[in-house]
Amino acid sequence: MGSRTLPLNTICFVVFLAWLLVWVLLPTKIYKQTWTPKLNSNLNSTYFREQGTNLLLFSFPIMLISFLGCVYLHLQKKPRLNPKSEMKCNCVTFSRRPVLVMAPLGILTALELTFVVMFIALMIWSLGNYLYVSFGHLHMHKAGEKVWQAKFRSVSLRLGYIGNTCWAFLFFPVTRASSILPLVGLKSESSIKYHIWLGHLSNLLFVAHTVGFIIYWAMTDQMIELLEWSKTYVSNLAGMIATVIAVVMWVTSMPRFRRKMFEVFFYTHHLYIIFIIFYVLHVGSAYFCMILPGIFLFVVDRYLRFLQSRKRARLLSARLLPCDVVELNFSKSAELYYNPTSILFINVPSISKLQWHPFTVTSNCNMEQDKLSIVCKSEGSWTQRLYQEISSSIDRLEVSVEGPYGPNSADFLRHETLVMVCGGSGISPFISIIREIIFQSTKPDYQAPNVHLICAFKNFSDLSMLDLLLPISGTPAEISKLQLQIEVYVTREIEQPKTDTQKLLQSLWFKPNPVDSPISTALGPKTWLWLGAIIASSFVMFLLLLGIITRYYIYPIERNGTEVYHYSYKCLWDMFLVCACIFIASSAVFLWCKKENDHREEKQIQNVEVPTPTTSPGSWLYSADRELESLPNQSLVEATKVHFGERPNLKKILFGLKGSDVGVLVCGPKKMRYEVAKICASGLADNLHFESISFNW
Repeated sequence: MGSRTLPLNTICFVVFLAWLLVWVLLPTKIYKQTWTPKLNSNLNSTYFREQGTNLLLFSFPIMLISFLGCVYLHLQKKPRLNPKSEMKCNCVTFSRRPVLVMAPLGILTALELTFVVMFIALMIWSLGNYLYVSFGHLHMHKAGEKVWQAKFRSVSLRLGYIGNTCWAFLFFPVTRASSILPLVGLKSESSIKYHIWLGHLSNLLFVAHTVGFIIYWAMTDQMIELLEWSKTYVSNLAGMIATVIAVVMWVTSMPRFRRKMFEVFFYTHHLYIIFIIFYVLHVGSAYFCMILPGIFLFVVDRYLRFLQSRKRARLLSARLLPCDVVELNFSKSAELYYNPTSILFINVPSISKLQWHPFTVTSNCNMEQDKLSIVCKSEGSWTQRLYQEISSSIDRLEVSVEGPYGPNSADFLRHETLVMVCGGSGISPFISIIREIIFQSTKPDYQAPNVHLICAFKNFSDLSMLDLLLPISGTPAEISKLQLQIEVYVTREIEQPKTDTQKLLQSLWFKPNPVDSPISTALGPKTWLWLGAIIASSFVMFLLLLGIITRYYIYPIERNGTEVYHYSYKCLWDMFLVCACIFIASSAVFLWCKKENDHREEKQIQNVEVPTPTTSPGSWLYSADRELESLPNQSLVEATKVHFGERPNLKKILFGLKGSDVGVLVCGPKKMRYEVAKICASGLADNLHFESISFNW
């Protein structure tokens, strides 16, 4: 495996370094005065005009890396989960250790902090060099203009350049099926924070850029420039419209606004489509090619998600827990594979036709090959309506899905000891991990890690979440061999309530509908291979069509130099061709894969006759009132210890763990995540290897 992927990793690494080097040299005098004339004379041909240089230096490298990343992920096999046979690399371990735990940045590992520092250094370097070059060749744009006014204009202009650099990276973290993020060990759901940081920084720079020009025009009596839409140069009016839209999106994305008025945030954030149009009309086609890869790959991902969501998912059953939690069980294609801690986005048209919400996948695709389960905690208005609708004994619920998305491997299962700390519904991703360990424990050559599950719940009824640790059926009896320890802390109650005061677990079954389909990926089992084909074919098609239109339509107009093709029309051509090529390539591959998938579904027999559980929420904890029904339940009872009226002493628990390799995973409230991260970052216990699982976007 390593020999096959090593050349791909090497090529991607070299190309990425070369791409970064271009960004570093871009603001320098060498690039502007020495490289640019030579590159433009050789690359800006009659086929691409002013876009040729940027297409080669900025667009092509990332598109190549993305294609090679798809090939790499297709060749990558499922990891062997034997912690004893894996050699730990000290440098890798150190790079994943949290070194900075601070709001609002959150938890940063050594590797993440290195990237952040490098990016900030790039911003400072770029701004400094832009100003140095521009101040050395200062242009007066109006008769009688003062030097300080020209410098003020130059600073405002260069702030826009730096904002454009931020936009070159902005869309990579929100591309869910990204072939680039896994190459550097990142997941889309955990990379949202980078998108947020880049969004804040780019908006700040764009606002400063816009306000700076408004002040400059006011000082030099050129306010009419605010409404200019030039035929030969950038459109100032388009830039103003883009800035207004960006400010609206920026304000509504602030944390307090987003949490209290999520619907407003969700809908206004879709203004990014209009923003991109006016932004490109403002910066022009040449600068658009500098930020094209991120937008191109995002549009591919977004369109494939749209195609997948057109089908209604087959919802088989639901389990209502007394702690206002509902488990939804879907039918899935047997070929669909996902790793633990994956997430699934769902849309329920009867609640909202536009809103999509992410939920943790709790099922295990090895144990439950034809079913996929998610857990929804009734907290916000949308999830409360979902819980109420399901509890109203409906016969069928229309649901559309996107995903699942998750890590490309399950490396955290290689530790000798695995500690999972959770609060409330934060137990959800750990359910899938425990089910994976249960499955792997059935293999003769696998040595399961010692598992410590530490749960903090507000009320005793929340313990019903532990009922989800085992699937409805198919749990192997070998679970009794697991070295599993569960410590439960009930913080708001000092004793166990009486049994007759507890609500019972409800199981609901939905009527099958021939229109609904099992959950499957948009591109079938060979997702990465087909995604690579889409990326390569659509980008090559874009280059070919752009070259043809430029050479045989735009160039004849501009050839004699007496007439200029409209500056904005070139931008519209670029955006149209990008969307058209992605639409054609993605649709063709999707329809081909759909045909094969429909053929497989005809052969797949769906077994919806699942026995109704006779247990009540947390029923295996009421062992005094009933006889235990199965060995798996008995194993969980023996492994569980409940503490009332107290919180877990995490420092004492973690420092007291023995062994040289202890994996520490945490999912829950921010305060809990920060506390665990600080303990692991303290350096007082070298055997602790930290990983945060957070879906709080």
